[in-house]
Amino acid sequence: MFSSVRYLSNVSSRLPATFDIAIVGGGTAGMNLAWKMGRYHKKLNIALIEPSSFHYYQPMWTLVGAGIKRIESSRSSMDDLTRNLRIVKLKDRAVQFIPEENCVRLESRGLLRYNYLIVCTGIELDFERIKGIKDALQRDNVCSNYSVDTVEKTWKCLQATKSGNAIFTFPNTPIKCAGAPQKIMYLADDHWRKTGRRDNIKIMFNSAGAGIFAVPKYAESLNKVVANRGIQTNFRHNLIEIKGDENVAIFEHLDSGDKVSFEYDMIHITPPQKPSPILAPIADQSGFVDVNKETLQHVKYENIFATGDCSNLPTSRTAAAVASQSDVLFWNLVNVLGGRKPSLKYDGYTSCPLITSYDKCILAEFDYDLKPKETFPIDQGKERRSMFIVKTHLMPLLYWLLHVTGRWSGPGKLRKWLRLGLSD
Repeated sequence: MFSSVRYLSNVSSRLPATFDIAIVGGGTAGMNLAWKMGRYHKKLNIALIEPSSFHYYQPMWTLVGAGIKRIESSRSSMDDLTRNLRIVKLKDRAVQFIPEENCVRLESRGLLRYNYLIVCTGIELDFERIKGIKDALQRDNVCSNYSVDTVEKTWKCLQATKSGNAIFTFPNTPIKCAGAPQKIMYLADDHWRKTGRRDNIKIMFNSAGAGIFAVPKYAESLNKVVANRGIQTNFRHNLIEIKGDENVAIFEHLDSGDKVSFEYDMIHITPPQKPSPILAPIADQSGFVDVNKETLQHVKYENIFATGDCSNLPTSRTAAAVASQSDVLFWNLVNVLGGRKPSLKYDGYTSCPLITSYDKCILAEFDYDLKPKETFPIDQGKERRSMFIVKTHLMPLLYWLLHVTGRWSGPGKLRKWLRLGLSD
C-alpha cells in the first residue's frame, strides 16, 4: 500500500482508522518482524511504533566495554534502517494497552486501533533498585556494559585498575543476555594478564544465581575457566547497595538473608531489570506478556502476539532467541490471518557466545530443556578461536545485513546445511 516508509511525527497526520497489524517496539525483535511483515503483507496497513532515533546492536557492548569495538559500530539511525520499509513508522511511545478494545494509547497521538498486535517492548534497566547507584556511577571505578551511557566507561575502568578487588555482579531478576556479566569479567582477566597486573588484582563474581551457568555442559567448561583463572565465585549474592564514597558494595545472601559487605577497587554492575509497567493488562504475575511458549500467541487475547525480552518465554533473553522466535511468530500470525490455527512451535532455542578471552569463545546453544542445540559440527563447549571470530566478525554482519532486514530467522537452516554437508 505504501511505496516507502512514512515518517509521521505530528498529531494531525492522517492515519488509517484501524491498522491491520500494529508492532510496538523497534528493537531487535520489532525491527525483524516489521521487515518480515512489510515484505510479505504489502496490502495491509501495518504500523511500527518506536520513539527512539537510534537502534543499537547491544550484544556488541561487551566488545565495546573491552576496548575491541567502538560504540559507533553498534549503532544505526532508525531513519536508515527503515528507509525502504513499506509500512507506516510512527515515532511515538506506547503508554497504555487496552486489549479489550484492541487499542494502544500513544503518548502523542492518543488511541491507535489494531486488528492484530505484536508486542516487542523489550526489558527495562532498573538501576534504581540498587541504593546509592546514582552517585556511584559518577565515580571512575564503577561501570556497566548494560547502558549506552556507561558502556564506554568500562574500558576506562579496566585500563585504570592496577590492583585490589575487582567485582562483577549478576542480579536476581531476569536480564538480557545472561552470559554478558561474566563475559566482561573474562576479558578483564585477560587484559590484566597481558598488561602484567593480574597477580595484584583479585577478581570476584558475585552472582545472585546458584551457579555459573544453567546448562550443565557449558557450566562444566566455565567452572574450569574460573578455576584455572583463579576467579572467586560468590553465588546467591545479590547487590542491594553501593557506597561509592567508601568503595563498598553490600550484597544480600539470598539463602540466609544476611547482608555482606565487599570492598572494591573496581566494580562492574549488571543492573536489575524489569518489564515495562504498561504491559500490565496483557501480562502474567511476573509482569511479562503472557504468551504460549510454543506459538507466541497470547494465552487470553488471540489477536495479540509477543516476542523477545518483554515476553514470559522461559528461555534466555538473547538476539539469537529473538531470531528464532520471530519466524515462528510470523508464520503463526500468517496462519491466523488466513483463518487457521497457529501451527509452528518454538522450542526455546537461544544462543550465548561466552567470550572467555581476547581470542577464545564458547558458543552455547540450547533449548527450553537446557539441552545443547549446537549449529557447528564441533564441540562448542570448548574454548575456540573460531567461535570468537564468529562472535566478533560474523554475528555483527549477520545482524545488520540480515536480521534487522527480516531475512534471518535463526541458524536452523544453516544447521541442516552443515549436517547434510557432513553426511554427503
